[in-house]
Amino acid sequence: MATYQRAVRVNAPLDEVWEFHSRIDGLEALTPDWMHLRVEGIRGPDGSKRGDDAVLESGTAVRMSMRPFGVGPRQRWTSRITRREEGDGSAVFADAMEDGPFPEWHHTHYFYADGDDRTLLRDRVEYRLPVVGDLLGPLGWVGFEPMFRDRHRRTRRILERR
Repeated sequence: MATYQRAVRVNAPLDEVWEFHSRIDGLEALTPDWMHLRVEGIRGPDGSKRGDDAVLESGTAVRMSMRPFGVGPRQRWTSRITRREEGDGSAVFADAMEDGPFPEWHHTHYFYADGDDRTLLRDRVEYRLPVVGDLLGPLGWVGFEPMFRDRHRRTRRILERR
């Protein structure tokens, strides 16, 4: 499986950065407009429907669709939160695609306190591209880099204003 990684330092405390990434509105705020994201449903670990303000706890499933660049049919995607942990000066959550355009997709979000008012955010995506699989997997960064660069830019812009 191929891996993509990117990190950013945010001039905001760990608890604020963690809180922002803990709800669906964080995902919506960070997804580039050209992805045309639409959240279609959130189900808690017990299968019950959740509102947009619910914490994305371990076991939560998020059903969404995207239409990159407004071209072609909408791509459906269901992601499940597989891990959510807070520690002393760090936090992590992970999600895995259960249904969607990639044969495999595991995204881990790491958060580390960097002093009192800064946070290091690290994204790690392990994936398998459709059709070409592992053969051209390392070339996935061509699409991921602009998306994650934009996500990290948005993270800083939103959280550093608070």
